[in-house]
Amino acid sequence: MMTDKVRIDSLSANSLPQSNESFLARQAEFESNVRSYPRKLPLAIAKAQGVWLTDVENKQYLDCLAGAGTLALGHNHPDVIQSIQSVITSGLPLHTLDLTTPLKDEFSAYLLSLLPNQGKEYCLQFTGPSGADAVEAALKLAKKATGRSGVISFSGGYHGMTHGALSVTGNLSPKEAVDGMMPEVQFMPYPHQYRCPLGIGGEAGVKALTYYFENLINDVESGVRKPAAVILEAVQGEGGVNPAPVEWLQRIRKVTQEHGILLILDEVQAGFARTGKLFAFEHAGIEPDIIVMSKAVGGGLPLAVLGIKKQFDAWAPGHHTGTFRGNQLAMATGLTTLKILKEERIADKVTEQGEWLKGKLAEMQKRFPVIGHVRGLGLMIGIEIVKPHEAQDHMGCYPADGELSALLQKKCFEAGLILERGGRGGCVLRLLPSLLISNAELEIFLDKFETALLNAGVKPV
Repeated sequence: MMTDKVRIDSLSANSLPQSNESFLARQAEFESNVRSYPRKLPLAIAKAQGVWLTDVENKQYLDCLAGAGTLALGHNHPDVIQSIQSVITSGLPLHTLDLTTPLKDEFSAYLLSLLPNQGKEYCLQFTGPSGADAVEAALKLAKKATGRSGVISFSGGYHGMTHGALSVTGNLSPKEAVDGMMPEVQFMPYPHQYRCPLGIGGEAGVKALTYYFENLINDVESGVRKPAAVILEAVQGEGGVNPAPVEWLQRIRKVTQEHGILLILDEVQAGFARTGKLFAFEHAGIEPDIIVMSKAVGGGLPLAVLGIKKQFDAWAPGHHTGTFRGNQLAMATGLTTLKILKEERIADKVTEQGEWLKGKLAEMQKRFPVIGHVRGLGLMIGIEIVKPHEAQDHMGCYPADGELSALLQKKCFEAGLILERGGRGGCVLRLLPSLLISNAELEIFLDKFETALLNAGVKPV
């Protein structure tokens, strides 16, 4: 029986609206109120290549969002596209549950080789294809392996929107309408380069936070039972691009090891060369017990994986399953991406570009004091927007300005620049471009960002 074949390129020019506004109106009709990005970035994407997007009205945008860090090599990298085509023409199944294929075998071996000590102490767990499901699996496994139920997480952390992941996420807004969060989650303050949560700042603040964590674990009257796990990001992304101080992270690793507490490192956004190291925790020279990986690990397609120290692999068969654990296309694109990142030493390039870009932004800060702080590692950079005409606090920090940050995001978009916001009140503009972005394209970013500042009515000094 013959069936009609639907091809994307066969859609009639007259069958769909041909303006951003009309597409967005249709999306508002079709989709739930839960959609978020189209409200901030009102475009309909027609084409994408590298760091550039083209909308249906033929306007180009420099993309410094890159799928929230998913597209490590940018849009439609030719080697990634070729890997997809090779799988499609090879006869490999596209859906395998967790059955084995030669492609899965090759991907697994290569990914393991990138983990600490070439992965000799780790095994992999393929979860459902989102970072949130991988976090859920990590939390469940830690409880199963230790026989304990508590979890310590950190203010400002982001780990996903499913039940357990949301329970260990700092952002209160999505929790407001959800009763019965996962019990025994203890939040602790996370260091902040600009706004110390203890009101101390600098090295003294880091030492105090380090002591606070250690004392909580050691104090027999802390009121907090020994947890199964500590979960954290070595660089908080959604929380405002906050890198963990090396000494603080090292001490947390030491204390958790001494007390038999599993350390879960969420590398969903910061992993795979984003910060100038293959994993962000490598800046502190530590080895987590569980590594949560998603986004870039699939090379732009949905995939999530745990790296688990073998001694903590307490699962029984089938105790955390998911239909889409065997995404062959994502393993192909992921393998291609990982090989390029390693073999072309992209992390070294990212380190150099990140330092150069932070330096340029620091120079811009002198002319535009609404830029209160520039921070981050590699090409994971945050620009905190402040109110420089209001009084500083006792640490010399100006009040955050989430309203101006939102206006700047809008003006960036109008100037052809796409970026995201984060941090408390959305006061931090966040850069997560393709790791293959060129120096010339970074110069274009700086020009567009300055244009946005001026168009937002910000006066240089």
